[in-house]
Amino acid sequence: MTILIQTNALTKDYQMGDTHVLALRGVSLQIHSGEFVAIMGASGSGKSTFMNLLGCLDSPSSGDYLLAGEAVSAMTGDALAAIRNQRIGFVFQQFNLLPRTSAQDNVELPLLYAGTPVTERHTRALDSLRQVGLAERAHHHPAQLSGGQQQRVAIARALVNRPALILADEPTGALDSRTSLDIMALLQKLNKSGMTIVMVTHEPDIAAFATRIITFRDGRVMSDAANKADDALVRLAAYQEAQS
Repeated sequence: MTILIQTNALTKDYQMGDTHVLALRGVSLQIHSGEFVAIMGASGSGKSTFMNLLGCLDSPSSGDYLLAGEAVSAMTGDALAAIRNQRIGFVFQQFNLLPRTSAQDNVELPLLYAGTPVTERHTRALDSLRQVGLAERAHHHPAQLSGGQQQRVAIARALVNRPALILADEPTGALDSRTSLDIMALLQKLNKSGMTIVMVTHEPDIAAFATRIITFRDGRVMSDAANKADDALVRLAAYQEAQS
């Protein structure tokens, strides 16, 4: 398998007033293309800091981060912006959709920033919405969509640039149990089609759908183990039957 993510002795420290915070303390790991990895840990464990470094939203204090063999940790400015826009798709807990803009226009935003021609933008946005089962809602605004549908739009937006990696930060945190299962079924489907997914979650029930679980504590990796992933579709069907 191809190594997509490699970190070597990655550290991150902050100065907060008089306090020096060591958020990451020498994290070294590899994630291969096609994996579905859940990152877990208590508040302050370093999992969110690690995710920000993977997403090129922040730079490490020391150590190396390689994405598909390229030394991302050495990049600055425009180069990092290009990586974020073209090679990584982001899914957030609160969806982060523009409220006065249609689902299709929300999905098109990364393509707009990349300067993609209008016709191609429309085609690729509709293709992404079709992937998440929402093509018929392309012209609806976020307020006209359920929470689960809004998260599907956010996932379509993450997919539209055909990235190598999806980073999902608590993707079910704002959803009820049934809708959470629905979103996890979609993420599993995308992963089975070859998409690499790294997901931060504090919920063991959600992490159970990943094929590997990495647990952080005090800025270090405390455990890293393969996981026999639950089938979200099976759990969803059982949930629906129990509610009927």
